[in-house]
Amino acid sequence: MSKLDPYELEILRGYESGKLKPASDEAERQGLRAAARATAIKDKRVNIRLSSVDLQDIQARALAEGMPYQTLIASVLHKYVAGRLLEREPAGKTLQRRARTPST
Repeated sequence: MSKLDPYELEILRGYESGKLKPASDEAERQGLRAAARATAIKDKRVNIRLSSVDLQDIQARALAEGMPYQTLIASVLHKYVAGRLLEREPAGKTLQRRARTPST
């Protein structure tokens, strides 16, 4: 089985426990299928410049996850815009937040 993120695990547990039910109406299922297809359509191309080190790190991470690096980049961006990408403290480092200074 592929690795699931916490959000996906929550959905799976809800379904397995019976809290989530499949759509009962065929029209509703067709509407949901159409929405899923529209969401998955990749119709735009983007070119970005990355440092060699960042690209190598992304490629290594993608290899460890068992996916192409471009898929990993798209996944990270999707999670970010969906509000599901959480910032965490890097191992051995403390994140320092900049204090806001009142504007004058």
